[in-house]
Amino acid sequence: MKQALILGLAVWIWMGCETKKPVLVVVEEESMGTELSSLGNTTLSSYGFFKGDLKNLEPSEGVVHYELNSPLFTDYAFKKRFIKFPPGTQAGYHESDILNFPEGTVLIKNFYYPADFRKPNDSIRILETRLLVLDNGTWKALPYIWNDEQTEAFLDVAGRSIDVRWTHYDGSQKHVLYSVPNLNQCKGCHLRGDQVMPIGPSARQLNGSINGHSENQLVQLAQGGWLTGLPPIEKVARLASYENVNESLDSRARAWLEINCAHCHRPDGPAKTSGLHLLADTKNPYELGVGKAPVAAGRGSGGRNFDIVPGNPDASILYYRINSDDPGVMMPELGKKLIHTEGIDLIREWISSMK
Repeated sequence: MKQALILGLAVWIWMGCETKKPVLVVVEEESMGTELSSLGNTTLSSYGFFKGDLKNLEPSEGVVHYELNSPLFTDYAFKKRFIKFPPGTQAGYHESDILNFPEGTVLIKNFYYPADFRKPNDSIRILETRLLVLDNGTWKALPYIWNDEQTEAFLDVAGRSIDVRWTHYDGSQKHVLYSVPNLNQCKGCHLRGDQVMPIGPSARQLNGSINGHSENQLVQLAQGGWLTGLPPIEKVARLASYENVNESLDSRARAWLEINCAHCHRPDGPAKTSGLHLLADTKNPYELGVGKAPVAAGRGSGGRNFDIVPGNPDASILYYRINSDDPGVMMPELGKKLIHTEGIDLIREWISSMK
């Protein structure tokens, strides 16, 4: 693979891992010749989203921190999310989909890894910041990659692979070749019909409190003047947290499938022709995969006949595919190098419980 003469030939990145060895990150040659300024600001700091040291991610005025009840799994990366509202604007409430954001809204998602997951606020390394910008009625995806000094992030349309090592919750050493997506890969996950759309910030996902706080996020947005049309909060649907063992097994499993699979597997998603619809409010068991044969078998079926076989996860195509890291089999197809062990265990338990 040839190195590209953009932002230097290579970037040395140390991930705070035990070996403390630098890792060479190579930029694909396709980065060359692209006029990045025509797409967006070339540096993250130039937007003014954060005040003080950029790495602290301290939001400026008009930038609102939010969290999702059930976040997308991305190779165990931690994420910190913000919304930048244009001055004097508000989002509109939507009962079943993402909020109706005003023109000029920017959704900001930062991906980072602590060196030790048992100390999540220490030795943090931010890898990338992804922006979704609502520009002339169209959502535009812009990926920014952070430098080794954690002082700036730079627009990079070609994507990149970064070697990451950390100490996991159980004390074991983990490793992944983390992928920063290129622009086309961003579209692969965010495409709805022929439009790029956000995945996370729906009323159902925001109907809860930020970790460590008691106030409901939707209520806070409405009280802060950022959200209109919010009905009484008790009438707003809520997506479960798949990590909360106090919630029902079914609601947790359905929430995991919605955030990790339903951006494609929905009536208006890229995988709509599969007939497998995994939104948490899908009522028809057959559309959910129960007793449903795949539209196209192939290697992805693993020789199994049905998407979900009640009581038998090992005979279920859905479980087989989410439990794989083989690029020709695994689901989701993008944004995943590692298997989400906790999520897989949840889906296994859920299918096993079916009658």
